[in-house]
Formats: sequence, C-alpha cells, structure tokens
Amino acid sequence: MRRSLTLLTLMLLMTGSTSAFAHQKKEAITEILFNTRSGNLEVMHRYLMHDAEHAVRVLVDPDADIIASEEARQAFAQYATERFALLGDDGDTLKLQFVGQEVDGVFLWVYQEMPLPTELHTLGVIDNVLRELWPEQNNLVNIERDGNIQSLNFNGNTEWLSVNFDD
Repeated sequence: MRRSLTLLTLMLLMTGSTSAFAHQKKEAITEILFNTRSGNLEVMHRYLMHDAEHAVRVLVDPDADIIASEEARQAFAQYATERFALLGDDGDTLKLQFVGQEVDGVFLWVYQEMPLPTELHTLGVIDNVLRELWPEQNNLVNIERDGNIQSLNFNGNTEWLSVNFDD
C-alpha cells in the first residue's frame, strides 16, 4: 500500500511538472494574406496572452494586467508592430498600418494591413517579436498568396527571411 501511494505521488508530481512546462513553450504565429477581395495585404499576429503579459511587464510596466487593461494590450501591440516588418522587391519597408488588437481566449491577436502591392516578386520578413526576451522564442510566419502557402520559421539568430513568388 505504501509503495502504491509513493508511486501515485510520484506520478502526480510528474504530471504537474509536465503541465507547468507545457505553457513555457515560446512560440507565435503570424498569417500574411494577400486578400484580393478586400484589396489588402492583411497581417494577423497571434501571441499567447501569458507571453504578451510577461513581455509588457518586463518592457513597459511591472504591474501591467494585459487581460483587464486595454492600455496594456495596446502597449504590447505597439511593441509587436515595431518589431515586425515586410520588405518589398527593392528591400524597402512596406508601410503596414495598425488595424487593432483583440483577445480571443488564451491568445492576443494584433492586426496590420496595407493596400495590395501592384507587383511583388519577393517578400522579405523581419519578425523579432519576443526574441530579445527569450532566445528560444520561435515565430512562424505563414504567407498565403493565390491559394499557395509558404512558411518562414524565425528561431535562433535568424534576423530576416524571404519568399519568392515566381517559383
């Protein structure tokens, strides 16, 4: 009986530690959509609320409450949009406009857009959001154009990546 209790306790501790580490995975996803219906290039960033709140507390205000405070969410959105950029064929930064942010369950979404570029053969992407806080941060960017999806994965020391639409 004592052995069974010890084994049960050990299993509970292992399960608890697994749960504690599960939310520690540092990753964000960005979707870039060339939307011909709206005439816009739309950018949708998805961050875990826990990560966004931690970032705001480190970078802006140690007492920030990202769930309750619109101001804290706006601060994170500004931070995120300042560390994300798109580059056109000539290497110039494309002018994304901030659209807004919203909470969706455990995620904070940040939205940007711009009119569709008239001609674009290569799209460069810089995504350094949260990467100065956590070296293990992984930012996945999915780019959808004409029904085709290309993905870029920002991790380690990766500063910028690009996709070619002529392939």
